[in-house]
Amino acid sequence: MNTFIRALAVSASLALLGGTSAQALTVYSSVDEENSTVILKAFTDATGVAVDMVFLSSGPALSRIEAEKNNPQADVWFGAPSENHILARERELTQAYVSANADGLTDQFKDADGYWHAIYTNPLAFGVRTDILAERGAPVPTSWADLSDPAYKGLIQMPSPQSSGTAYAVILTLREIMGEDAAFDYMKTLNPNIQTYTQSGTAPSGALSVGETPLAIQFTPGFLKLKDEGFPVEVVFASEGVGYEVAAMSILAGTQNLDDAKTLVDWMTSAAGQQAMIDAKTYFLPVRADVNAGEGVSSLDQINLVSYDPAYASENRQRLVDRWTDDVLGQ
Repeated sequence: MNTFIRALAVSASLALLGGTSAQALTVYSSVDEENSTVILKAFTDATGVAVDMVFLSSGPALSRIEAEKNNPQADVWFGAPSENHILARERELTQAYVSANADGLTDQFKDADGYWHAIYTNPLAFGVRTDILAERGAPVPTSWADLSDPAYKGLIQMPSPQSSGTAYAVILTLREIMGEDAAFDYMKTLNPNIQTYTQSGTAPSGALSVGETPLAIQFTPGFLKLKDEGFPVEVVFASEGVGYEVAAMSILAGTQNLDDAKTLVDWMTSAAGQQAMIDAKTYFLPVRADVNAGEGVSSLDQINLVSYDPAYASENRQRLVDRWTDDVLGQ
């Protein structure tokens, strides 16, 4: 099924969820299709607002919103990293609305003027197969420094920065913690412990599930899913700090359904909306401190989150990836 047909199918199915609204809320969603559907269905069930959803990945969504600037066809952009929403604001594609629930979000999870609010966050983490490490007599790592231990030689999988935004987040995280030169020295030291650099940002958790590797590095959802399914997996947040992605939402400029758009922002940033996302087993971490991600999952105030400048990250991506290719792979 091609992307256009699939988008129409998802749109039709969500519209049929129906509500009491005279006009369905049109949402361009860049959250993955499965999780978009369950989250927005929970919204409709809770509020009675019908949703007409079109699934678009981040780049195509931004391009489409910009192309429709003079005749908006959607009301809300739901999902995509917060830096995309910052760009949309700069291009005057969105409008301000400060939700009454914004006080429940820390500064990194909202725009100060209300141009975007976070939906969820995914920190970087280590996924650890405790059973395999125990068989090898190797300890569970708790820090980036620990990962360079020769005991883990050839045992770690992580994505490649050449193809994965997740891996680029690792570079940015280490750069913030150590400084750029020290970060690349560290990655060169770590390289012998890497079993493989995967093309996909989520492939390491798949390898973890089948025991192909006992240690994996990526964003948390894949690890939390394995843990929930009963795998002997521990989710570790490095003590020095971890980078994180923030998925956000914006109300589009020129929306014809502003009241329902505000209702979606209010619901998603409320404790009830965040809890509904957790109950739907999306494995995303909530952005409110008063909502628990689940038994045994660290709350955000227990994780040392490392921020980096989105503009710097965008402008220096090619340079840093090229340096990684030369210094780490080419050593």
